[in-house]
Amino acid sequence: MAALCRVRHRWKRTNCIQLITRNLTGTFDYDLVVIGGGSGGLACSKEAAQLGQKVAVLDYVEPSLKGTKWGIGGTCVNVGCIPKKLMHQAALLGTAVKDAQKYGWQIPGPISHNWSSMAEAVQNHVRSLNWGHRVQLQDKEVKYLNIKGSLVDEHTVKGLTRTGKEIMLTAKNIVIATGGRPKYPTHIPGAVEHGITSDDIFWLKESPGKTLVVGASYVALECAGFLTGIGLDTTVMVRSIPLRGFDQQMAGLVTDYMEAYGTKFSWRSVPKSVDKLSSGALQVTWTDEQTGKDQRDTFDSVLWAVGRAPETKTLGLEKVGVKLNKESGKILVAADESTSVPNIYAFGDIGEGRPELTPTAIKAGKLLARRLAGQTNELMNYDNVATTVFTPLEYGCVGLSEEEAEGRHGKDSIEVYHAFYKPLEFTVAERDASQCYIKVVCKRGGDQRILGLHFTGPNAGEVTQGFAMGFQCGATLTHLKETVGIHPTCAEELTKVNVSKRSGLDATVTGC
Repeated sequence: MAALCRVRHRWKRTNCIQLITRNLTGTFDYDLVVIGGGSGGLACSKEAAQLGQKVAVLDYVEPSLKGTKWGIGGTCVNVGCIPKKLMHQAALLGTAVKDAQKYGWQIPGPISHNWSSMAEAVQNHVRSLNWGHRVQLQDKEVKYLNIKGSLVDEHTVKGLTRTGKEIMLTAKNIVIATGGRPKYPTHIPGAVEHGITSDDIFWLKESPGKTLVVGASYVALECAGFLTGIGLDTTVMVRSIPLRGFDQQMAGLVTDYMEAYGTKFSWRSVPKSVDKLSSGALQVTWTDEQTGKDQRDTFDSVLWAVGRAPETKTLGLEKVGVKLNKESGKILVAADESTSVPNIYAFGDIGEGRPELTPTAIKAGKLLARRLAGQTNELMNYDNVATTVFTPLEYGCVGLSEEEAEGRHGKDSIEVYHAFYKPLEFTVAERDASQCYIKVVCKRGGDQRILGLHFTGPNAGEVTQGFAMGFQCGATLTHLKETVGIHPTCAEELTKVNVSKRSGLDATVTGC
């Protein structure tokens, strides 16, 4: 034991001498150390390496409270965008099989879904992406360290291995891109012990069965959508409003379609407790705020989707002077992603006021790397970033919601053009299209600059992406109307929109 203590003391003394020497000489182990191996952190590190910087990226994933583990790539690759979209596709295929019979396909017997087969295929694809990221880092000569990083000072990061060994790294610049993790409502008895989150759902080997999804964020609705789509009894418990931060008329169309699709909703309900019965089922008690009465039901799984928290608590930020928003726990950042401490930068989900979107983090990370390498002064433009909610009826949007436009410009200074349309593929299948809707929010008068564009319907992400470029070019309603549509598509309906809400005319599209 005495010998071990002497070794530890000698190791710490050596590291201290190295740190003092580096601070005096101005030499560092790396030009850039990135803490966080998600999409943004990897993009930043690879871009910096391509520009001749010596780079290390630290990535360490704490297992979820249920013990779920995954590899490099962050939330999007492992427990977010990628597995979510694939499971959404599985649900869409189930609908397509039903539609196929109307199109003449002969399908013998009832169809059913096998969760284990889907999960294994999705998980194998995710693992291939993990491997691909490792290979890319190696090819670009980025040092990958599977260790937990924290700050010592503005040029020093302490890494901690799984075995508890400490490693000191120094760098000219440090970038924090650690993202966030799902929250648990720890004040609700049984929530942690018996619930799961989006960190777990995609890695379950067996079907979650009858599922209660608590929350009405895009994560909650997307998960509930694909669970319903593959045939599971699914209920969404909503405390207040769905898709907070999105256009509320569009949010209503999304949930209306989901209800017609088979997803159950428990509106204005607040969970009180989760108890595990002797049968293994989970008994959930909640208060219906409309009646004031408590209600109970049993489920096989309870999925909490009540928000996300930034991964900042173990980074030692306040110790070195990095300022946080006390309420959100996120890092206060300037337009150039700098923090309150020189040489320390942060971006992505942990940056206060930044969109929690993967493509945003990737682009911001690349631009930051270029600025730190002295290649550009270009800043990330966080305005008019397009996004899509992959619910059973997809919802894509870019720019301001109708509520935001009214708040910024006043109701009398905006014009809202809209249309209800029916996708051609819905006709033969005899599918209800009453929630397929387009809304274009414009400035009133002048060239009618477009402030916001909203679309519910098939392939909403593909439709919205193209129109999003127009926002970077100052698109106006005239530009939209002068664009010749591709026929027959859902996207062309945006080029034909001409009925304003103010007119009171019927906005239903008829004919071609």
